[in-house]
Amino acid sequence: MTKYYQQEDYLHVSVDCIILGFKDNEINVLIIKRKFEPLKGKRSLMGGFVRLNESLDETVSRVVAEYTGVENIYMEQVGAYGKVDRDPGERVISIVYYALIDMEQFDEKLKRQHNTEWVNINNVGTLILDHDQFLSDTVKLLRRRTATRPVGFNLLPEKFTLPQLQALYEAIYQKQLDKRNFRKKIFEMDVLEKLEEKDKYTSKRGAYLYKFNKEKYDQRLEEGFNFSFI
Repeated sequence: MTKYYQQEDYLHVSVDCIILGFKDNEINVLIIKRKFEPLKGKRSLMGGFVRLNESLDETVSRVVAEYTGVENIYMEQVGAYGKVDRDPGERVISIVYYALIDMEQFDEKLKRQHNTEWVNINNVGTLILDHDQFLSDTVKLLRRRTATRPVGFNLLPEKFTLPQLQALYEAIYQKQLDKRNFRKKIFEMDVLEKLEEKDKYTSKRGAYLYKFNKEKYDQRLEEGFNFSFI
């Protein structure tokens, strides 16, 4: 391969992944203790350098699968972070993504293998480099997205109850939502499919399970439908 840009400065491009999951009515982020210098042993988000044969999305998918075992994830780019002195190792530009996974699919063996932990996004503490900024910007973006798009369903299992759905949005927005108004709004949107199954774990009577109907959502979107929870 002919190298045309040898006269230009050399630098690294990395992808940092904010991997988010929902469990026990909390939004959690996957944290790891860094395995290499500089800052070895410090708490960090997941990440990896972009390989020559990879797109950015492919790098994200690889990193998420490596640490969670989950593939075909929902992802979105948060932004690019390129302060000259952001990494004491070398000149590194980081492209930040967040990824939403169903924690029921999370491979617990990988948690032990990589020494990772799920931490409530409100109790993360201090992370290395500019990772605190990454997480803060991600939370703001996630709140904007879930207000106008059904991205939050990616944090739930395929089948879920209405109390689970409401708890998810309350965790994202950090506020209580009126049960009656919440259900009225979701039923008016007509994007859920009620199943003949019940979740028997939460109560004796059980709560009906639902699925998000993406085909109906896409069809309604073409008709000018406005998705809005908040």
